[in-house]
Amino acid sequence: MMHAKSRVNGVVAGLLLGILMAAMDNTIVATAMGTIVADLGGLEYFIWVTSAYMIASVAGMPIFGKLSDMYGRKSFYITGLSLFIIGSILCGLSQSMVQLSISRAIQGLGGGALMPIAFTIIFDIFPPEKRGKMSALFGAVFGISSVFGPLLGALITDYFDWRWVFFINIPLGILSFIFIWRSYHESLERKRQKIDWLGAGLLVTAIVSLMFALELGGKKIAWDSPITIGLFAAFAILLGIFLYVESRASQPIISLDLFKIRLFATSQGIGFLYGSVFVVATIFIPLYVQAVFGGSATNSGLILMPMMLGVVAGSQTGGRLVTVTSYRRIMVGSCALLFTGILLLSTLTVDTSRWMVTFFMIITGIGMGVSFPLLSMSSIDSVDVRQRGVANSAVAFFRMIGMTLGITVFGAIQNHLLTSDLGKVIAGLKKMNPTGEISPQALLQPEVRKYLPPQILDQMSRAFADSIATVFQWSLIPIGFAMVLIFLMGSQRLIIKKPAQKESASKLSDPVGEEG
Repeated sequence: MMHAKSRVNGVVAGLLLGILMAAMDNTIVATAMGTIVADLGGLEYFIWVTSAYMIASVAGMPIFGKLSDMYGRKSFYITGLSLFIIGSILCGLSQSMVQLSISRAIQGLGGGALMPIAFTIIFDIFPPEKRGKMSALFGAVFGISSVFGPLLGALITDYFDWRWVFFINIPLGILSFIFIWRSYHESLERKRQKIDWLGAGLLVTAIVSLMFALELGGKKIAWDSPITIGLFAAFAILLGIFLYVESRASQPIISLDLFKIRLFATSQGIGFLYGSVFVVATIFIPLYVQAVFGGSATNSGLILMPMMLGVVAGSQTGGRLVTVTSYRRIMVGSCALLFTGILLLSTLTVDTSRWMVTFFMIITGIGMGVSFPLLSMSSIDSVDVRQRGVANSAVAFFRMIGMTLGITVFGAIQNHLLTSDLGKVIAGLKKMNPTGEISPQALLQPEVRKYLPPQILDQMSRAFADSIATVFQWSLIPIGFAMVLIFLMGSQRLIIKKPAQKESASKLSDPVGEEG
């Protein structure tokens, strides 16, 4: 059976638009959250706007990855795109925080399909010598969206209606849909297979239990509450049953044999550890800027720009080096840069200058950026073409779990340190102003800071800076474990096939023709 050739320019354009839309969405929404809560009310539910998206996205990743392996990338990329667009429309039409949270879950389910399948398509349609550059390009788009998302969110909420934070996804999604529908044609024949519904159900419920525990623990419910403990217990039990079922399934959702492949297994562990560190920098540096320098929320978001530009540069570098040397050597350099950047950030004080913070962030961003294309490629490169969807979704899945666990653990550490150090300062300030309500959040509000006595403001700022510096010290630990896993990756590198090999390999990949 003959298949039409994919038009490379159209496919790339469609995938880039989809990734830009999905990656930018969360940063835009975070910027607009204050305005959304003020309009819809329901402050007690605002955490669900983020949590619902995160839980649905993480739960959907491995399922969509497996389905794309079984029935084709195109149909499930378009399915994810459609869910994301529908979710965006419903978000923009929401009249309450409950409606918004449900709509965000629909969005998240679509987002869980878009990211991993997009990178898998790139690996399918491009020959090995071009995969590094293309992965770097997509990694760069992800980094750029993180920079301009907050700025666009602030612009929309200031000059338009917050609902356009969601409606802006509609034209981007429709364009992506058109490009992929018209330009992408799969050639790999796929036989009808039996879906492991039991495994899928167990995996989703296990992930949902874990994500609920991590997202709500210490925020809406106490860590030692029966609900939190029950959720963690449910996760452990369901995970155990899932592993048992998958080891006996004929078509498992996630083949456990993949984890017997050293390069694949180590890549997942590294992604998990890197994710836990990356989220620390993106969350705590803006807080540091607001608390120490007294910047606004918008200004604190801008300080992430150097780091994200570093991510873009690192992505480009890593993608180009992958054809030159082994994954391990490149990742050693990445880890060394990341360790250096985080080590420098662990020295932050109230006296650290802005340009020094910027320098530290650039180093951290480059180290992190190198890993984005590398880990996707090392995971997919070591598996059969019919398991690429699962393999690539695993990278995004473990990175997301690492980010969630990282912000939970390191957030708890920072909160404990700050609360402990500020106890005496706040007690002294309350004696001076018994009727005033004092909290660490005062440092994040410019209109409140100006009324604080200089000596109290200085003490509070120092306590805030010290707590954040200590968190960065703690985050050096997962980087150390990541370096151990990097040395265990082996000497494998991306193999550039000779012409005869390429012709043979093309039978398993999608042919790519130039757009004409």
